[in-house]
Amino acid sequence: MAETRDEAGGVHRPLDFIREQVRADNAAGTYGGRVQTRFPPEPNGFLHIGHAKAVCLNFEVAAENGGACRLRFDDTNPEGEDAAYARAIADDIAWLGFEPDGRAVHASDYFERLYQWAEHLVQQGLAYVDDQDAETISATRGDFSTPGVESPCRDRSVEENLGLLQDMRAGRFANGEKVLRAKIDMAHPNMLMRDPVMYRIRHTAHFRTGDAWCIYPTYDWAHGQSDAIEGVTHSLCSLEFDAHRQLYDWYLEHLPLPGDRPRQYEFARLNLTHTVMSKRKLITLVADGLVDGWDDPRLPTLRGLRRRGYPPEAIREFCAHIGVARVNGVHEIELLESFVRTHLNRTAQRRMAVLRPLEVFITNWPRWDRPVEHRSAVNNPEDPLAGNRLVPFTERLWIERDDFMLDPPRKFYRLAPGREVRLRAGYFLRCNDVETNSDGEVVRLWCTYDPETGDGQAPDGRKVRATIHWVAADHAVDATVALYDRLFTDSVPGADGRDPLESYNPASRELIGGAKLEPELKKTAPGEVVQFERLGYFAHDPDTPLLFHRTVGLRDEWANIQKRRQQGS
Repeated sequence: MAETRDEAGGVHRPLDFIREQVRADNAAGTYGGRVQTRFPPEPNGFLHIGHAKAVCLNFEVAAENGGACRLRFDDTNPEGEDAAYARAIADDIAWLGFEPDGRAVHASDYFERLYQWAEHLVQQGLAYVDDQDAETISATRGDFSTPGVESPCRDRSVEENLGLLQDMRAGRFANGEKVLRAKIDMAHPNMLMRDPVMYRIRHTAHFRTGDAWCIYPTYDWAHGQSDAIEGVTHSLCSLEFDAHRQLYDWYLEHLPLPGDRPRQYEFARLNLTHTVMSKRKLITLVADGLVDGWDDPRLPTLRGLRRRGYPPEAIREFCAHIGVARVNGVHEIELLESFVRTHLNRTAQRRMAVLRPLEVFITNWPRWDRPVEHRSAVNNPEDPLAGNRLVPFTERLWIERDDFMLDPPRKFYRLAPGREVRLRAGYFLRCNDVETNSDGEVVRLWCTYDPETGDGQAPDGRKVRATIHWVAADHAVDATVALYDRLFTDSVPGADGRDPLESYNPASRELIGGAKLEPELKKTAPGEVVQFERLGYFAHDPDTPLLFHRTVGLRDEWANIQKRRQQGS
């Protein structure tokens, strides 16, 4: 499902079933060649990577056909909804690289029209006010083998239903005392068609309409009608709304619509391994303090991925690659990371940082004549325009503790007593002596450098087996670095029937204080991602100076997964 490009560089998406449907509609003149979509989030939380797929699909299908995509907030349930969520959602969409057509709209913009249409259904004998509470309605709905039981209120007259509905709107009843239901078929094989609720009483202020309303439409009643009011042609929903399509169509068939009738199409959701997309589970993670909020870099929220350093371009490319399917599935998170890594490899500046420092003292450094030397280091070998930078080099350095071993195994090629390595953008370095503390822990290496190897080669042709990174100790910048593991230990949390949170990984983050950075990293802009050479890609926290989050490592785990699968087949 990867995109292709023509000779002029134009992008061509593969024709998935939704794009094929749009093309067929355009060819048939179904909407006069017009294409309009919408993205309809509920403003009661933050978007996650699964929503990103829906955002990309709706906006790109419209753009590919010269159409329009609107942002419409489904604000039909005042509990938990907030203007702050709406602003965050709009910001995340802009960050992904999409601009809605016109101003953002809300289902609440249509509350009056929806109510008038509800009265229309009552007048047509197609809706009635029910006195039963939610528990009774649920209990009498029946199941897939048993028809439901009709409400004793189902045969009320049109006049009585209309009066009761008007009294509901006027606030004359308590919460849950009455509901408005569509009169369809209590024996219908689709459970959603068994006299669904259209309005429920909620004496709760709405973040936009205040106390103007005390009855609020259900999603199913507001969704298709909002589409029709706006002129939506193709209403693209995730697969869990497949069963709702009959109800979507039924409402539209029985209303005096102002224009074209929209059609609903369902596509598979985006699910990733080692994480959860359930809003309820995400809320639990935040509320129970298992993560640090909705923008925690371990979460699949767009806020969290953004803080972690995921480029929006990589997310869009990933969504294009996985394509649009009809059956739900789970994609490996390593695949997403491979798109992030590929993008950052082209764009991120290279820098040196030492996370767990071990001191190196160069005994033959000419400190009196040359206390510091500035070495030239490449900013990005993938980008010839990125140029070089100067990195200070002195007699005292920090190297990674993992890059030295007192008694190395056979295939350890880094620094050890009597062994020589190459320093990145530096010289050959030989370890001559080791200093330990009273516990036997190595605390300092005494080394010599070869001044003839400044170009990375030895004049006598001798070779070294490893190149390591370093930071000049007297010029180092102290920083905090966050390393991340999977948030859930199970590949598919909850797949075995257990609560997904049972596989929550309490060791999913490691904070390292006292990391040593080269001075150039002080200039890293908030949110900017750089490559710590040999360690991975790291994002500078947008709010906390000199806090870096590891975005992804350098190892292409997705390539290894594919290789193992090929070997297994």
